[in-house]
Amino acid sequence: MIEEVERSNLQTLTTILIGFLIMAYESLLTVLQDKQKLSVTELKKVERVQKTSVSETVPQLLVKLGLCSELDVADAFVESGQFEKVAPDQYPLEMQLPETVPLRFLKNYHAVGLSHNDDITVALMDPEDRFVIDALKLATGKNIIPKVGLLSEIDAALEVQYGESHSQMDKPVDDLSVDDLREEDLEHLKDLASEAPVIKMVNLIMQRAIESRASDIHIEPFEQSLKVRLRVDGVLKEIDAPSVKSTAAVISRIKIMAKLNIAERRLPQDGRIKVQMLGKELDLRVSTIPTMYGESVVIRLLDKETTVLDFAALGFSGKHLQQFIEVLSQPHGIILITGPTGSGKSTTMYAALKQLNTSERKIITVEDPVEYQMDGVNQIQAKPQIGLTFASALRSIVRQDPDVIMIGEMRDLETARIAVQSALTGHLVLSTLHTNDAAGGVTRLLDMGLEEYLLTSTVNGILAQRLVRKLCPDCKQRYTPSPDIIEGMRLKQLAQTDDIVLYKAVGCPSCGGLGYRGRLAIIEFLQMTDPLRKLIMAHEEAGAIQRLAIEEGMTTMYENGLVKALQGITTLEEVLRVTSET
Repeated sequence: MIEEVERSNLQTLTTILIGFLIMAYESLLTVLQDKQKLSVTELKKVERVQKTSVSETVPQLLVKLGLCSELDVADAFVESGQFEKVAPDQYPLEMQLPETVPLRFLKNYHAVGLSHNDDITVALMDPEDRFVIDALKLATGKNIIPKVGLLSEIDAALEVQYGESHSQMDKPVDDLSVDDLREEDLEHLKDLASEAPVIKMVNLIMQRAIESRASDIHIEPFEQSLKVRLRVDGVLKEIDAPSVKSTAAVISRIKIMAKLNIAERRLPQDGRIKVQMLGKELDLRVSTIPTMYGESVVIRLLDKETTVLDFAALGFSGKHLQQFIEVLSQPHGIILITGPTGSGKSTTMYAALKQLNTSERKIITVEDPVEYQMDGVNQIQAKPQIGLTFASALRSIVRQDPDVIMIGEMRDLETARIAVQSALTGHLVLSTLHTNDAAGGVTRLLDMGLEEYLLTSTVNGILAQRLVRKLCPDCKQRYTPSPDIIEGMRLKQLAQTDDIVLYKAVGCPSCGGLGYRGRLAIIEFLQMTDPLRKLIMAHEEAGAIQRLAIEEGMTTMYENGLVKALQGITTLEEVLRVTSET
């Protein structure tokens, strides 16, 4: 009886303590909930976990459980209290705390010294943790000024300050026995790929990619090194990579996660990984190809949360938006989206599907691969190896009574002909083509062998697009271009004012020093008209079709890009990087 009372009292005391711990971070949690970074269900999960882990603070649990990223937590601290965030270049290389403060303590509580004067400034992952601040005050005998730091940046600074400056990627390798590894020993490779050090290495790479807002991870083996590069806003940048001796284990780990055959290293393979990391639910597409020194792996990160399927956010505005919505509202016909790989065609396509996705319409797609899953849309994954090609799937789709059909890509004449027949029988068909401009889409279909009378009677409009990087709003700098640039690029006509101002990228902590943050599309939209149909019937070249479309009022991608540069959305250099004057 006495034991039951004591147990009950202990549980009550624990519940009260947890309640106080949650309340202590009320302002932080409120900011995270207001910014939709934390749901009520996830908060309850933190409360449940803290019952068995009272030693860890709420911010530590938020990151550890993958409910919020360390950047989300740091930004929320800045908004909720009187704390300043530490920039990556503000961490000193030398030790700032006396030797009376053990390194183990600093590592456990993620704290590092920033400056040592009359007061000591310290970067903390949790600047509201009074225990750590009081302990440092007691150990140093000085007043402690807390600032907010990212957990990974604090840990990296500790390594540098305390003589452990080798890459974070190298630490797991120290515990990895790969010296005697033969790639032919598959069982050993499987065991190695499942060990904690390798799992930690792969997770570190993925975590770095998510924090950098990368769209792709490139893992490339060479004779003397293993390179890891991230594509951020369309541009590749190299990051710390694991040791070359861990190449086979790292690549095998990724292949196991993607359910690929780790024994097959002579042929390309494709797979998918679904993972929840840093509070984000990610769909990863994995592609491997054999190279001289192993398999090169590319991982495409599809973040459902950050992908905004909204035309305005994608870069559509004014006349372009009105024309595209108008063509989408037509009951039948073909709408084509053109551009090279990585120009945002799929995202625009999904935004169009979202616009069309109502309870009154049945939408069926055939894609390779299915990039985003949409509620209310019947999506088919093409599998050419078993005979499920675009063409064979389309033959069955038309018998399913759809209103809208989306074809991932028109790759051959058979697919194009079925698409045309579908449009002629009252369906709205959306598809993509790999061409450089809108007029080139017409000639590409003609070159495939599609009859011109079928093309002119079904194609309603062709959209061409490229992606340019958006200027960071926190650090962009305005300047007045030279008269030669204003005259040569006809900026005065586009701006319709004498006060011509452009902007340049500078770089700051919020954009990682790049000067750019995010991307948007620059577009041109060719709407089919009777004069254009006559040119197509006469088999005129793409240049003639383009010239007539411009005469009829089409704004080219180049002009659309210059307008966005004049609006301060992007730079002149970005526009010239992806397009040229026609």
